[in-house]
Amino acid sequence: AFLNQRGGGSGGPAEVTGRESRTRSGCCDGVNDDLDLTAPPVVFPGQHAPESAYRTAFDLLARRAPKEALDLIEPALTEDPDNTALRTLRAWAYLLQARLGRAETELERLVEENPVDDWSRHALGRCLERQSRFAEALPHLRLAAVMSGDPDHGLAALRVEQLLTPDE
Repeated sequence: AFLNQRGGGSGGPAEVTGRESRTRSGCCDGVNDDLDLTAPPVVFPGQHAPESAYRTAFDLLARRAPKEALDLIEPALTEDPDNTALRTLRAWAYLLQARLGRAETELERLVEENPVDDWSRHALGRCLERQSRFAEALPHLRLAAVMSGDPDHGLAALRVEQLLTPDE
């Protein structure tokens, strides 16, 4: 098992860590135990069309490279400003960068346009939670949990409920 998956199971690319590469090659015994080799995000020429921008930006976000993803998303949104998929990725990038005000604005618009989008609703709830606005976050987290059936969404709602409930 030489490859580690990164990106929370979201299909991020595999990478080889320093320890595993030593084991594989048999060299460098004990040298650079903390070495972590990660391939940099790659953006190929001509990937500015909305459909290719989406694929590449999603991959970059899965690798936790929000700046590079936004560099692709913004020009594509200039060409197609109503593209919901790209706007969703932009919100994700803002969340990864902890630009919570911008993320909140984008997510509010997405939820307003499509109230049954459980990902956007959950992300809006998490964004509000990260700003310690628990009473505002809870309805979004509860709805997302019910709509998606995702246990993690349910746990997020329970966590915020506990934060709002005084200790007994």
